Amino acid sequence: MAESCEALGTVPEHERILQEIESTDTACVGPTLRSVYDDQPNAHKKFMEKLDACIRNHDKEIEKMCNFHHQGFVDAITELLKVRADAEKLKVTDTNRRFQDAGKEVIIQTEDIIRCRIQQRNITTVVEKLQLCLPVLEMYSKLKEQMSMKRYYSALKTMEQLENVYFPRVSQYRFCQLMMETLPKLREDMMNYCMSDLTYGLESIRKHSDKIGEAAMKQAQQQKSFSVALQKQNNMRFGKNMHVNNDRILEEKSDVIPKHALEEEAENDEEVLTVQDLVDFSPVYRCLHIYSALGDEETFENYYRKQRKKQARLVLQPQSSVHETVDGYRRYFTQIVGFFVVEDHILHVTQGLVTRVYTEELWNMALSKIIAVLRAHSSYCTDPDLVLELKNLIVIFADTLQGYGFPVNRLFDLLFEIRDQYNETLLKKWAGIFRDIFEEDNYSPIPIGSEEEYKVVISRFPFQDPDLEKQSFPKKFPMSQSVPLIYIQVKEFIYASLKFSESLHRSSTEIDDMLRKSTNLLLTRILSSCLLNLIRKPHIGLTELVQIIINTTHLEQACKYLEDFITNITNISQETVHTTRLYGLSTFKDARHAAEGEIYTKLNQKIDEFVQLADYDWTMAESDGRASGYLMDLINFLRSIFQVFTHLPGKVAQTACMSACQHLSTSLMQMLLDSELKQISMGAVQQFNLDVIQCELFASSEPVPGFQGDTLQLAFIDLRQLLDLFMVWDWSTYLADYGQPASKYLRVNPHAALTLLEKMKDTSKKNNIFAQFRKNDRDRQKLIETVVRQLRGLVTGMSQHT
Repeated sequence: MAESCEALGTVPEHERILQEIESTDTACVGPTLRSVYDDQPNAHKKFMEKLDACIRNHDKEIEKMCNFHHQGFVDAITELLKVRADAEKLKVTDTNRRFQDAGKEVIIQTEDIIRCRIQQRNITTVVEKLQLCLPVLEMYSKLKEQMSMKRYYSALKTMEQLENVYFPRVSQYRFCQLMMETLPKLREDMMNYCMSDLTYGLESIRKHSDKIGEAAMKQAQQQKSFSVALQKQNNMRFGKNMHVNNDRILEEKSDVIPKHALEEEAENDEEVLTVQDLVDFSPVYRCLHIYSALGDEETFENYYRKQRKKQARLVLQPQSSVHETVDGYRRYFTQIVGFFVVEDHILHVTQGLVTRVYTEELWNMALSKIIAVLRAHSSYCTDPDLVLELKNLIVIFADTLQGYGFPVNRLFDLLFEIRDQYNETLLKKWAGIFRDIFEEDNYSPIPIGSEEEYKVVISRFPFQDPDLEKQSFPKKFPMSQSVPLIYIQVKEFIYASLKFSESLHRSSTEIDDMLRKSTNLLLTRILSSCLLNLIRKPHIGLTELVQIIINTTHLEQACKYLEDFITNITNISQETVHTTRLYGLSTFKDARHAAEGEIYTKLNQKIDEFVQLADYDWTMAESDGRASGYLMDLINFLRSIFQVFTHLPGKVAQTACMSACQHLSTSLMQMLLDSELKQISMGAVQQFNLDVIQCELFASSEPVPGFQGDTLQLAFIDLRQLLDLFMVWDWSTYLADYGQPASKYLRVNPHAALTLLEKMKDTSKKNNIFAQFRKNDRDRQKLIETVVRQLRGLVTGMSQHT
């Protein structure tokens, strides 16, 4: 039942679908057919069966209709056949032929007209297309011409117009495609040309760097000189002869700077060429514009910076002989200045090619290299003038680059290192000057024959002595010629040291401190060393040593004038807390003490030379009755020497005199007790006593004033008591009072007495062959033996006590 009901419901649905298919347009039958498949699973099969049934019904209806109309169709064909036979009678064919013949020329003319119209249209089209292509070809020809003339920036503009304006109009043509294909190659060629041109341009810039740097340094120097000249003029207007300003010490001048000098400075300043006048930057600008237009500016920047860094390394590498002349340093500095002036110019005229950060990094790298080079090569400089010129070049170099915004503090710090080296070279130079002065000095007081000569000496050396001024001409200064020369050279050294301190951007206090320290080095190291070497030279005699002591005394007194001289230069008062004092006082005192010691030594050596001339007959029976000749010569020599010593300070002369007497006494004592001397007669002792008496007389004659009482005679007290003991033969007193403070022979040493006594005992034995037959002689010999035993006991006791 259910299936039959379902079948009954499906049949009307299929009929409806078939009706829709028959009545609906073929393009819209899709949704209708889709509904067949959306129904039950078997609906499709049933629909097909229904469709087949419907088709059979329509076929039957068509067949019925054809059968119904077939007789009419047959009748129509029959009638048509009848008409054909009648149509031949009408002769239409001839008429058609005549018409065809008559229309041939019309057709030909019509075809000609059509062909002409087509040609005309084609010509018009060609003209239009040519008018469209000609600008493209003209622009491309213009591009080629610009490329050949190396007008690359204009070529880029033309290329841009071709790509954006002209090529789109004719893009359908093959020649346009060929042109478009050549553009990348042209761009590449353009970039290669630009790079080649840039390389040549950079090499030209490098070759002209020294001229650029020279012009820049000259301009900076002229500006500085002009400023200094103005400052000097202003100082003169305010009545200042010496002034420190703008970190530069201005030397004393008596005249005002002329106006025409300032005008010349200004004219010279205007004549200095600029960097644009010396170098053609067009390759750089052109290449930058082209790469910017091509959108590859970064590549160009990297290439430019890389090439310039290579050039920087070449510029910063000096020649091995750069330290030999100032021109070598000048070329080195001008090349560096030229390099960075170019970079500064590129920085200000371009956008982004060179940045401030890049130039600072490049400058820091260069500055480290420059400092290392200068530190290494300046150490080879031994000429202070070359070091000074190097310093001036460094200052101009630093001022020039500072004017372009580069930091140069490290260069000024380097100058302080070079300043120490400069001082060392100055010290070496002045050491030679001092040695020459000392070698040429005659070490005698300066003779003055007229007032003019007196004023000349006074103008060169600050000497004040009212007593000398009152004396009439001719007269003599107490010092020798070397004193004013040394004083002048010390001032010259200060001037030379001052020259290096100029333009170092330091305060007056710092400059004052530098001058005082360098002057102290000159006094304590160089002058002191030269004086000591002079004093120790073998050919310097006592007279020269006396004059050296006098000279050092006056140089010591002149130190305060040197301090005043430095104060006048720097305007820094000596009362300032941190002001360095000159060490000249201690320097000259040390030299004077060395000279005094050398006087004592040479005086003793001279005494030894005279003593060596002694020729005593130690076995003589009686004395000659007069002092020995060598001793009288020695005393006369000492008198003349001590007469010269009157110019020395009192204590020096007294010490020298006392030292000489003590040394003479010691030498005589050693002669008397010499181990090689085996025998001494009483006559020889008497002769020796006469010589000692002359020594005592010399000491009592006060050869040098200032001794109190018999102080100088005490130098011979040991000899006197020993000789008195033997002359008087007072052994009982000596032995009885030995060791007592009030002993008459307190200064007689038992060992010395024993040595001399044994020498005399041996003489007595040899000279008195028959002494054993005389009672007095036998008693004397026994006494000698007894005294000898007692003296030996005293000597043994002294040894044990020691």
